[in-house]
Amino acid sequence: MTTLEHRLTRLVRDVPDFPKKGIVFKDITPLLADAAALREATKAMAMPYWESSIDHVVGIESRGFILGAIVARALDVGFIPVRKPGKLPAKVMSLEYALEYGSDTLEVHADACMSEARVLIVDDVLATGGTAGAAGELMERLGARVVGFSFLLQLSALKGRERLAERRVESVLTL
Repeated sequence: MTTLEHRLTRLVRDVPDFPKKGIVFKDITPLLADAAALREATKAMAMPYWESSIDHVVGIESRGFILGAIVARALDVGFIPVRKPGKLPAKVMSLEYALEYGSDTLEVHADACMSEARVLIVDDVLATGGTAGAAGELMERLGARVVGFSFLLQLSALKGRERLAERRVESVLTL
């Protein structure tokens, strides 16, 4: 583990039984509260894509908004929010996707980007890969080209990287 990884990992706390019993939630709010750590983490998230000619960063609700906006600024590109249903004011494109226990829906403005735009999808944690995969599919339905995914933290035991196997996936931390 590098010095950066060690420093950032110490700022991610485990919250047992959240949001339900048996789940250990990885809370990144201590990392977000540390200006130097936040700057270094988002720089590390952007760095693998500096030479990738990205047009937009796509952030997945909600912590993906925080990290994605900073990564977009680092790459000097625009930011596109992908949200839960009913949160965007203009015409949207929606995608319902399966979760382990049920389903969920993501939405993006139908005019969020031009066809063939090169996008980077950002979120805080890669767990099972369901939400990230759905965000990628949603952007492709808009006509965008998903260049890759960038995560602050990857939970390797949940095998999300395998679900995104055909995609470029980068993460700063792997636990």
